[in-house]
Amino acid sequence: MAEIEQQESGRPAATRAGVAGAGLSSVERTAARSYLRQSWDRFKRNRISVVALFVTVFILLFSFGAPVVSAVVTGKGYQEQSLLNQLQPPFSEGYILGADNLGRDVLTRLAYGGRVSMTVALLAMVGALAIGGTLGSIAGYYGRWVDSLIMRFVDIWLSIPAIFLLIFIGSMFSLSPIGLALVLGVVAWAGLARLIRGEVLSLRQRDYVESARVVGASDSRVIWRHIFPNITPLVIVWATLFVPVLIIAEAALSFLGYGVQTPIPSWGNMLQEAQRFFTHQWTLAFIPGAMIYITVLAINLLGNGLRDALDPRLAE
Repeated sequence: MAEIEQQESGRPAATRAGVAGAGLSSVERTAARSYLRQSWDRFKRNRISVVALFVTVFILLFSFGAPVVSAVVTGKGYQEQSLLNQLQPPFSEGYILGADNLGRDVLTRLAYGGRVSMTVALLAMVGALAIGGTLGSIAGYYGRWVDSLIMRFVDIWLSIPAIFLLIFIGSMFSLSPIGLALVLGVVAWAGLARLIRGEVLSLRQRDYVESARVVGASDSRVIWRHIFPNITPLVIVWATLFVPVLIIAEAALSFLGYGVQTPIPSWGNMLQEAQRFFTHQWTLAFIPGAMIYITVLAINLLGNGLRDALDPRLAE
């Protein structure tokens, strides 16, 4: 995170993608489009990131298209059981990726589990962004006692071990996927608040922000029209690097029994169920584990590519 902050804070505000916001001149909009085009050109030259982009898009389509996979590809529901077909190996008759200990189709559950895991991660990211982005912007823009109060609260929040807090909440309540996403978002916002606060502290001293204040722009207009668009690249990079963390957190909690509960499938509780039958059918653990690994790797590589592409200092 510190590396992202250092790279983003050194970026000239006039060249950031956010300057294409409402109320800017045609010259500024043209400059923004030019910046975005140059960023896209830099991104395309990074072949690993381009491949990661396609892999990420495919995983998203596979996960959120789970009903299509169920209806068209497998013809089975994720709760549909067949005790006569327990622990079927992959590519057996009627089961592309095999069947689990209850005779449920692994491919169908993998798609629905991906939808649950990705939904939890994305909603948690949005929740963390809403809380951390708001508090970080307020702290950085107003400074003084407001900044001190918010940052001391952030320090206190960061001092609490996240994993123990998540396990405690999971042991007290039976969390639905939406509930788990909200808990992860509430736990994970503090780091982003620090990141955005540092960026806003830098941006609020820029000439265009001072000019907006001189002409009588309200604080909300300055933040939303002049500051927030300029931290958009930072938020994009943070999101692509933070979603994999949330995917692993959801999988870990579900594996331990504190996250998404069966019969709702997720990649984490698929691993939990597979550990009892690993010696009978090793693919039950390998397949969801491989999906977690590939997804996290692809999104991380995509985030690294976006970070490099959005940094104008890398322009040739």
